[in-house]
Amino acid sequence: MLTDFARDHAFTIAWFGLMAFVWFGWGQEDPPARWRGWLGAGSVLGLVFAGGFGVAVAKLWSDGTALDGAYWSFGLVVLLEVLAAGVGCLVLWRRRQARWMAWWVALIVALHLIPLALYFDDWALAVLGVVQLAGLLLLVPRFRKNSEPTSRLVGPLMGTSFLVFSAVSASLFVAQRGLPW
Repeated sequence: MLTDFARDHAFTIAWFGLMAFVWFGWGQEDPPARWRGWLGAGSVLGLVFAGGFGVAVAKLWSDGTALDGAYWSFGLVVLLEVLAAGVGCLVLWRRRQARWMAWWVALIVALHLIPLALYFDDWALAVLGVVQLAGLLLLVPRFRKNSEPTSRLVGPLMGTSFLVFSAVSASLFVAQRGLPW
C-alpha cells in the first residue's frame, strides 16, 4: 500500500492478511490432496499478518485516515457490494449453480478494490483488483468445462494475491516506518 497514513497502511495489511486466511480456507472446500498443506500454510501466514498488524492498527488508531469525512459514502459502497455479493449468491443457489458462488464473491471483491483505491488514493489497490479480475476471468473457461466447485481455484488465487500484497506492503511499512509494535 502506498499511503501517507500509517493506520490505513497497517489496517490494509491486517485486513488483507485476514482475507488471505478466509480465501485459503474457502479453497479447502474441495482441493486436490497435495494442495492442503499449502492452503493451510497460507492460512496461517495470513493470520500472522492479521494479528501482527492488527496490533499495529490499535497502536496507531489515533493517527489520521484517508477515510476522514468519507465514512458514510465508504460504508454505502461497501453495503452495496455486500448486497451484490449476497443477491448474486442467492440467484446462483436458486439456479442450482452454487458452485459459482466463490467466483462471484471474488469478482465483487476484486471490483471493490477499484473504489477502495479512490478512497485511499492508492493505485496499488487498483492494481491488485485488476490482477485478481484478470485471474478470475482466465478461470472461467476451465470452470465451464467441468463441474468442480469454483472455490478449488478461486480460493488459492485470491488467498495468494492477498497474502503477497500483505507481504510486500508489510515490507514497505517496515522499511518506511520501522516495526510498528
